Amino acid sequence: MRTLKTSEELGVRSPRFWKFFRLGSQTEKILNSKLRIQDSEFQHLHEDGFTLVEMLVVIAILAILAAVTMPYAETTVRRDKELELRRDLRQMRSAIDRFHDDWQNGVIPKLGTGTSDDGFPKTMDVLVEGVELSGPKPSKQKYMRRIPENPFGGKGLPPEEQWAFHSYADSPGSAFWGGQDVYDVYCPGDERALDGSYYHDW
Repeated sequence: MRTLKTSEELGVRSPRFWKFFRLGSQTEKILNSKLRIQDSEFQHLHEDGFTLVEMLVVIAILAILAAVTMPYAETTVRRDKELELRRDLRQMRSAIDRFHDDWQNGVIPKLGTGTSDDGFPKTMDVLVEGVELSGPKPSKQKYMRRIPENPFGGKGLPPEEQWAFHSYADSPGSAFWGGQDVYDVYCPGDERALDGSYYHDW
């Protein structure tokens, strides 16, 4: 029959036992302390984010991307302005042509105050304000809601001053407007388009 050993027999109360017990406890505390320090250092590095070298690499990549995309963005903006310019010129020239057709067909008076002797509007404002129609009933015919702004013109100027004009009596290719009427409208200046042409030739 087995018997249980007493604590004295196991050496629990002996000085040697407690010496090893304290040594083991101190070793465990040291290991736990080192683990906490390592964990704290890892967390500190994780919170700091990128290192200086990594940040410089990221900045260099962003600079390269910006250098590549900026010219493309500028070209896209310029192309959009050119499309707007073509649309505005087509709108104004169509309004001038409709005005002249109505003059030829007798829809508007031949001797109207806003009409030249050649049947064109004297100013662009005439197309917006309208002219009196021929007939017993007084009414106006308008050809444009507003004068569009020149996408390549001076933004501080009124829209009608951002464009250049030719009158019917002007010589072809004239750089000066005679002022009798508005036979044609174009973009002033010597700026070139993306295709190499001049905007004033559009």
